[in-house]
Amino acid sequence: MSVCIVLTTLPSQDIAREIARSLVLEQLAACVNVVPQVCSFYSWEGALQEEFECMLFIKTSTEILTALQARLFELHPYTLPEFLVLPIQEGSQR
Repeated sequence: MSVCIVLTTLPSQDIAREIARSLVLEQLAACVNVVPQVCSFYSWEGALQEEFECMLFIKTSTEILTALQARLFELHPYTLPEFLVLPIQEGSQR
């Protein structure tokens, strides 16, 4: 089984925790880490944005990435959610 980490940001810790809980309960993630505050700079609709957000580190298998992305996009409050997939080359075993 191939594993990866998916990164996404959310507007609040409450929403981040709710989504993290759902993804684990629905078995779309083995584990989700919620980083309570990151400062994000990005361009949106032609203007520079600066926002404090929460970051999710979603640990999952590559076999269920499509289902994870679909569910995350259903739950996510942003118009265009971040969905970055990072491959894992090596890690600790169970």
